[in-house]
Amino acid sequence: MDKFGLIGHPIAHSFSPALFSAAYGGRYVYDLIQTPDFEQAWARFLAEYKAINVTAPFKGDAFARADWKSPECTRVGATNLVVRTPEGTRAYNSDYLGVKSLLEPLPRGSAAVIGYGGAGKAALAAAEDLGFDVRLFRHGEVAGGVRADVIVYTLPCAVEGIDRLDCTHLLEANYKDPCLAGRPGYIPGSAWLLAQAVTGYALMTGEQPDPAPMAAVQINVSHV
Repeated sequence: MDKFGLIGHPIAHSFSPALFSAAYGGRYVYDLIQTPDFEQAWARFLAEYKAINVTAPFKGDAFARADWKSPECTRVGATNLVVRTPEGTRAYNSDYLGVKSLLEPLPRGSAAVIGYGGAGKAALAAAEDLGFDVRLFRHGEVAGGVRADVIVYTLPCAVEGIDRLDCTHLLEANYKDPCLAGRPGYIPGSAWLLAQAVTGYALMTGEQPDPAPMAAVQINVSHV
């Protein structure tokens, strides 16, 4: 049986096993491969698993190690999903694909991406590729307020100026401790997590996941 998993550290809190189990009715094994040593995690992947999700702090390491990088993966400069094939390892970035699917239906205009970690880089690339007029705000550059048609907030916590965000649509990456919920036009981080999981799991398994039970899990975890 094909096995799947997640590498990173720490990852004991991850919701990925529950989402993956729901996506495929528990038909596949999905393990948390938790170690602070990237080389050890990568070796286990190559020896035991068909595909892995990748989270901090290994997204850059896995990107560098992969034999082939998808266009969006190269665009962002990091991977969060690697598939082992007979031709070698193939790296993708489902964060980019997920946020792109959420932004695509929105009217084109100005966009502001707040934060430049892994999620911020994916959001910036996706918004640019969709044709938005994008401006990046790093941590500490929000104090004076931000105005755009679409704001993507990827920082893990509230910062000075968060009360002066002015937009029509507001997408927040943080699904565990959101700090912007309830704003007009709000798109929660749980939607981002679900979108990237649906896209990513299909790449990992070669099978389309069932989004309905995944969404049910997401509703539960978004209130934890």
